[in-house]
Amino acid sequence: MVVYSIRDLEKLSGIKAHTIRIWEQRYGVIAPKRTKTNIRYYQDDDLKFLLNVSLLNKNGVKISKIAKMSRQTVAEKVASIAEINFENSTQLDALTLSMIEMDEQKFDRIVSMNIQQLGFERTMLEVIYPFLDKLGVLWLTGSINPVQENFISYLIRQKIIVAIDQEPIPQGKQVKKFIIYLPEGEKQELTLLFMHYILKSRRNHVLYLGQDISIADLRDACKVHKPDFIFTMISETFAKEPVQKYVDKLSETFPECQVLLSGYQVVAQKVTAPHNVRVLRSLDHTLEFLEVVKEVSARRSTTVL
Repeated sequence: MVVYSIRDLEKLSGIKAHTIRIWEQRYGVIAPKRTKTNIRYYQDDDLKFLLNVSLLNKNGVKISKIAKMSRQTVAEKVASIAEINFENSTQLDALTLSMIEMDEQKFDRIVSMNIQQLGFERTMLEVIYPFLDKLGVLWLTGSINPVQENFISYLIRQKIIVAIDQEPIPQGKQVKKFIIYLPEGEKQELTLLFMHYILKSRRNHVLYLGQDISIADLRDACKVHKPDFIFTMISETFAKEPVQKYVDKLSETFPECQVLLSGYQVVAQKVTAPHNVRVLRSLDHTLEFLEVVKEVSARRSTTVL
């Protein structure tokens, strides 16, 4: 049985611990259990209900009115609000609730509605990525368990893969070729998959190699694919050693390609970029660079015609 402290509830719901205590005492919204040493704790049902209460309250329903509702009524009103309110905070709360409840149907409904309203790319940038940032904080503070994280990560992964498959494979001599991969030890697969989608949606040809790729394996792939660009991210590896040596090795091994680098360690360690290496310091920077690539390719295509 998973138990939560009042601080866990604060992090997950966004409601201050002091406010939670007032809601308990004045309105009886939830009733904590207590250990033999009189330390309060909460269980899954308490957390789920508080998340629902939080979402309703943030959408203008007074706590005094919520306290008079049955739990079923609260859940029904939350479902209807999540379907019509596309404010980021509401969507983040709804996604958090779907993760805590491990409710695939609820997750699918939330994400599908956002994709319908915003499109896939904006849903990722405005809803999923802020949610993943929140997830990272919750994981670091121990407020969620690995099962919940794996559950939601798998569902997001499946959504990205479906979006990638729906994009046509580009054809033509002017199409730019990308190889994208993660070095040995890197685990940021969701971000790499999203990059695959971004590149393919902009009519680039992408060879996705995945995680734990050595430079030797990358060299073999380049011999076959002959890419214009190699893209990778370095966020977790090289935290205790200079990343510059790896960057220089990439530059020397692939002199005919432009190597695109992103990730926390690349930025934090202030990597000096060799002549054929470009550091992309953020997702916005990456998108701007890809727009330039797209414009250059379009001009060359027009010139050839």
